[in-house]
Amino acid sequence: MKSTELAKSLEAIIPVARIKADAESLKYYGRDWTTYYDINASAIVFPETTHEVQSLVKWARQHKIALVPSGGRTGLSGAACAINGEVVVSLEKMNSILDFNPVDQTVTLQGGVITETLQKFALTKGLYYPVDFAARGSSQIGGNIATNAGGIKVVRYGLTRDWVVGLKVVTGTGEILELNKGLIKNATGYDLRHLFIGSEGTLGFITEATVQLSPPPPDLKVFILGLANLDSVMNIFSLYSKETVLTAFEMFSEKALQKVVASTGLPRAFETACEYYVLIEFECKDQGDEDRAMKAFEDGMEKGWILDGSLAQSEVQAKTFWRYREDISESLSKFSPYKNDISVSISKVPKLMQDLDSVLKKAYPTWEVVWFGHVGDGNLHINILRPDGMTKEAFVSECRKVDLMVFDAVQKQDGSISAEHGVGLSKKSFLHFTRSQAEIQLMKQIKTVFDPDGIMNPGKIFDSL
Repeated sequence: MKSTELAKSLEAIIPVARIKADAESLKYYGRDWTTYYDINASAIVFPETTHEVQSLVKWARQHKIALVPSGGRTGLSGAACAINGEVVVSLEKMNSILDFNPVDQTVTLQGGVITETLQKFALTKGLYYPVDFAARGSSQIGGNIATNAGGIKVVRYGLTRDWVVGLKVVTGTGEILELNKGLIKNATGYDLRHLFIGSEGTLGFITEATVQLSPPPPDLKVFILGLANLDSVMNIFSLYSKETVLTAFEMFSEKALQKVVASTGLPRAFETACEYYVLIEFECKDQGDEDRAMKAFEDGMEKGWILDGSLAQSEVQAKTFWRYREDISESLSKFSPYKNDISVSISKVPKLMQDLDSVLKKAYPTWEVVWFGHVGDGNLHINILRPDGMTKEAFVSECRKVDLMVFDAVQKQDGSISAEHGVGLSKKSFLHFTRSQAEIQLMKQIKTVFDPDGIMNPGKIFDSL
């Protein structure tokens, strides 16, 4: 269908004011935070209701046109990229909080609600939405659910999946499903809700969600520690896990800190330059909790694991400490980093870190590699910075060769090639490192049930059927 015919056909479903086809909009809405894909979207549409989404899906089935869901586009796997002339369906106008239930402590909202908006709404009700990450100000709930977002507080509160008690979805057949309806207990067969959580838009559109809220935590304290070496990271995790209630445990390297300080002008927490740092956030109900945290610090110093450290003395200082970790990705963006997001069970983190350190030093002896991660939940992020003068194509080609070595190390530890960024376009050719052929075949069969025409975000997770 020609672009003019496409636009005219869409106008029968969506008002013309909510359809864009100019080059700037196609590029802006047709991509996520990945930078290595050439964008080729046909149009961008902005539905406002579930029934408009349903009409779009039925239209797409009729005309055999593929659809790509678009939330805040903060993903890092290419799952929201339109590269083959697809129509992008942006949920940014479906941004209403629909209902709050004070008895159930749940909130029902449209898929385009910004994560931070939900967090702030929960606080106005004396409650807490604990799923949190650096992109909170632009990511959307529908996208969080579609990728089962994790973030910085998984060690205490789990993943997005753990907070979704109901979904309204439009499947690839154009059917509207209401899944679980906010129930805590529901033992009536397959829980289809969990198929859509983490499905990356390949089964249908998440248009509404009912989310469980939590009582707010007690006061939180933030510690930043400079460590002697890589082995010390998990020693400190074990120490603080015993002495405190951790809400976050984040690791980053001196290279990462240098990039953040250079980019932001933030002062360092202390003068000692250390190879690795951990940022620890813990619940502090009383002085005893703080005393135990300080005792753990002293023990770590005595054992030679900790070289220096600082406990935030104010909310402002705590936010600065968090910026050391949360501003890493933004500070690296100008280097067009090639990213890997991997995980193993927590007990296997030390071995994986040793293996990867060896692989990366051997593979990239002259390249700059920046590590950080949510190691308290077994998740590591690897960022390889593109050398000056190297083309995008040559850089990606070289990085993909080393992917095989990285994922081989992950596979040997029964880990995952994607901890929280999803599979999308970036990782689909490596899916077999984490999933068996039987699992992949079953996933493909599930997709054909919900999306028999193959129009829902085709080519993501695995090749089109």
